[in-house]
Amino acid sequence: MHKKVQFQLYNNHWYKPGSKIKILIWYFINILFFINPLNPLSSLKVFILRIFGAKIGSNVAIKQSVNLKYPWLLEVGNNVWIGENVWIDNLAKVKIEDNVCISQGAMLLCGNHDYKKSSFDLIVGQIVLEEGSWVGAKSVVCSGVTLKSHAILSVGSVANKDLEAYSIYQGNPAVKIRKRNIVE
Repeated sequence: MHKKVQFQLYNNHWYKPGSKIKILIWYFINILFFINPLNPLSSLKVFILRIFGAKIGSNVAIKQSVNLKYPWLLEVGNNVWIGENVWIDNLAKVKIEDNVCISQGAMLLCGNHDYKKSSFDLIVGQIVLEEGSWVGAKSVVCSGVTLKSHAILSVGSVANKDLEAYSIYQGNPAVKIRKRNIVE
């Protein structure tokens, strides 16, 4: 006999990403200044993120319609590009190192569910985008994944495991298709 998922058993009481007031205030700030496509000012977004506890380097571009779950769990290096419609669902820490590009519509998803349990428990894991890595447009980086130095996740691909340094990955799930050679 097969057991069934029982959502009434779902309980993530252990997960406390911040105070309820802080989360509520961020919810409205996120809508007004980040998700709202009418705010093109990257410098204002960086300023607001720092107020909410994000560690943000210099020369960071944050385009329109970016959705960010919890800025206090975000660390961004220098010379980083975060494209339009990116969703950083950082239920856990997201670390973005220097010279990283996250292209339009990409999703960084730090949360998932334990499909083996009838209670469908929440699982969270950090994401790390190491120096020079690139997350292609409409790609997904799953929880617990690290894109090693200068790795590329191609357009529309899904990374559900770590990507090797200087390698290009494609598909769902993403597989290594070749090495990345950078020329002057």
